[in-house]
Amino acid sequence: MTGRPGIETPDHRGRTGLDQAGRGLDRNPDVVIRDVELTSQGWHVLRRTTFDYRRRDGRWDTQQRETYDRGNGAVVLPYDIERGLVLLTRQFRYPAYVNGHPDGMLIEAAAGLLDADDPSAAVRRESAEELGVTLGPLTRVLDAYMSPGSVTECLHFFAAPYTPADRTGDGGGLEEEGEDIEVIELPFVEALAMTRDGRIADGKTILLLQWAALDGPFARAAHGG
Repeated sequence: MTGRPGIETPDHRGRTGLDQAGRGLDRNPDVVIRDVELTSQGWHVLRRTTFDYRRRDGRWDTQQRETYDRGNGAVVLPYDIERGLVLLTRQFRYPAYVNGHPDGMLIEAAAGLLDADDPSAAVRRESAEELGVTLGPLTRVLDAYMSPGSVTECLHFFAAPYTPADRTGDGGGLEEEGEDIEVIELPFVEALAMTRDGRIADGKTILLLQWAALDGPFARAAHGG
């Protein structure tokens, strides 16, 4: 009998035991994992988990949830405080396009999955690939679950200074991974205004721009820091 890919035998990415993730979780005494089914094992992994959940009134419910596991990621906002600029990307996002965005071309902060890297190494890698920039010292902003109802990903947020001399490559992403990324340099004031009128509609980018205005480099500059 041929084993099931991603369970008994390796899938196309060499993974096995994908149905085991989550089975041993016991950190919350009000949640008891009963079963984990592997429903899709493409580039990322979709699972259906059955668990018992104790409600606040003490009653137990049996529930099912699907989780999309794409790994964790990191995102960075490069800024040039002297010139008042931020460095962003524009690329086509089919999920946004199919869900009402006019053309699917989203303006975003550079981001990517961690893969085997730690978060700081990942944002430096993505900045080189997508933006063609070598970042200065990193500021760790926060960590956040961006879609916790269905996606497991925790996103690590950073900001970092850059200068014109730090733009050492063309950027654009990796063609072999289907990337076709436009690098755009914007005045910070304009980028912030774009979050208000909808021209920037990406959640992670909005969060970083708001941080930069309220508690980040442009807030300090506004207060003489």
